[in-house]
Parts: sequence; C-alpha cells; structure tokens
Amino acid sequence: MTSIAGAELTPAGAAFDAVAESFDARFGEWLSVTAQRAAVRAALLDAFPAGARLLEIGGGTGVDAAWLLARGRSVLLTDAAPAMVRAARAKLGPASAEMLAAEQLDQLATRGENFDGAFSNFAALNCVIDLAPVGEALARLVEPGGKAVLVVFGCCCPGEMVVEGLRGRFGNMFRRRHRGAVPARLSGRHFTVRYHRRRDMVRALSPWFALVRTTGVGIFVPPSAAEPWISAHPRLLALLQRIDRIVAWPLWFFGDHILFAFERRPEVAAP
Repeated sequence: MTSIAGAELTPAGAAFDAVAESFDARFGEWLSVTAQRAAVRAALLDAFPAGARLLEIGGGTGVDAAWLLARGRSVLLTDAAPAMVRAARAKLGPASAEMLAAEQLDQLATRGENFDGAFSNFAALNCVIDLAPVGEALARLVEPGGKAVLVVFGCCCPGEMVVEGLRGRFGNMFRRRHRGAVPARLSGRHFTVRYHRRRDMVRALSPWFALVRTTGVGIFVPPSAAEPWISAHPRLLALLQRIDRIVAWPLWFFGDHILFAFERRPEVAAP
C-alpha cells in the first residue's frame, strides 16, 4: 500500500487518484457511458424511494450521488482515492463524502452508521478481490428490508471481444474469463481486478441478503472500449439502448456490466 498525506491507499485507489482531475471530462463526454449510466439510474430510482439515506461504495467524483441528491435522496459517498473524494465534496458538500475503501466499510458500522440502502456503480467492486468483508459490513449498515444495488463488470462481454479483436489487442478479448486476480493498469499505475461471477456476489452477501434481480447493462450498447467511435453515431447508439431495455433480463450474462439487486433479509441478524 502507498501512504499519501497520512492515508493508506490501496493500489487501485492510487491509480484512480492519479486520474481524478480529468475523470469527469474524459468519461462524461462518452455517450456509451451515458447510456449505461441511464440504465443503472433507472434501477436506483426504482430501488430507493425519495427520502432514502444511501451509502455509495466507490463513488468516484460524485456524479451519481449528485444526481440522486437532486431527486430527493441523500448519499454518503465513499471512495478509496483522496482526489476523487475532494471532487465529490465539491459537488455534494464536505460532510457527504469520505475517503474509505470498500474493504474498510466496517468502520462506518463501528461508529453506528445505518442506511436505507447501498449502491455501487461502474465496477468499483471489481477492484476488491475478496468481497466477504464488504458483504458483512453491508449486513450491519443496511436496514432490514433495504436494498443493495451493486454493478460490476460482466464476465462475458461480446462487445469488448469484438472491439479488442478489431484493434489487435487479442490478449484482452477473453480477460474477463479469468477467475482470479487479473493485472490492470491505469495512468501507469498497476493494480489488480477480479471479475466476480454471480455466485461470488451471492456468496459474499449471504445469508444476510437475498438476490432479487440480475440485469445486464450494456449488452448491445458497447463498452467504453468502443469510444470515441460510438459517440459519433448517436442514432445507432439510441437503437442499441432500446434493444438493451428489451433483453436486459433474459440476456443479462452478456452485459458489459451486471446489476445485482439484493434485499436485506429482516430475519437474519447482522454479524
């Protein structure tokens, strides 16, 4: 781990910290990201009613948290990168974002925090190799009957296979099929990711949460690897979005991302 300004950074936290200042400008303009984000946001509104207090895991610069705040939800954002947290505080206010890795969520439970629900978007949890501590912490943090909406990378993304193959990056075509830690790099920083299967997600949150829905995000809408080409074809992208809405449940396995919606079981005590 790398120590910066007295705080312990995970390797993934250090990598994303290095790109925080340019993160919104880089990804905010990409229409593929906007399309996938829209699908996730619809699920968030469905899961969390107005007035709900939510925990966001790996919230980055606070784009989703700010959107939910404008729609009557309150959010405590957590992220492992201090520069991401600073950017989020600028959007949300200083008390609404904390530097905390997903593996450290138990610290919130220790101080007595509780939430109506929790969510994580765009694969922040893929930077966590062992999800068991996350599941235990959420069991203590989420109120009985509350929801946890967790979005991670899919393990079989045909769109990525096509794009990486066309670009000659053949080693990336099947990287999501690996079951252990997979090397990754961002802005010259090295870290590892893990492509969690559905059974991994269920095991990590059992017995405290029941899986109630599995949805594919970005089945026909291509991954960000297709940028900037796909952003130059908005009509095609709009058509692909409409197709995704139809096949999101039956073809969930082929999503660029997979949305897992869990519900906290009232009858199972927190660990």
